[in-house]
Amino acid sequence: MAYQQAQIAVSKAEEFELLKSALERILAADAVERFYGKLQGRAINVREFEKIAASGILEAVDGTLARSGRKARALYESLALSDRALMREFYLERIEKVDPHLRLKYQKVYRYY
Repeated sequence: MAYQQAQIAVSKAEEFELLKSALERILAADAVERFYGKLQGRAINVREFEKIAASGILEAVDGTLARSGRKARALYESLALSDRALMREFYLERIEKVDPHLRLKYQKVYRYY
């Protein structure tokens, strides 16, 4: 029997979906290089989601989020602890699916040290 993750209900669905859709747009093949460039310029590791959300990079890369008038940091902080964990898990899964050639090009943002 294969492992199945238990489904956890999201308590603030609107905020969660707004942030999730912004991340999907940012991590899409046509936008992810701009995102990685900004991370590299600020010396932020790609796995430091809380730091990224607080930095304003997400709004800078995603025009839809910027036009909404909502800040990624405020959206993330408004989520319940379980919702935050789901958001981090979603983000971490998505960055591991980025094209390997692009990951190699921006290997500095993937380093742990």
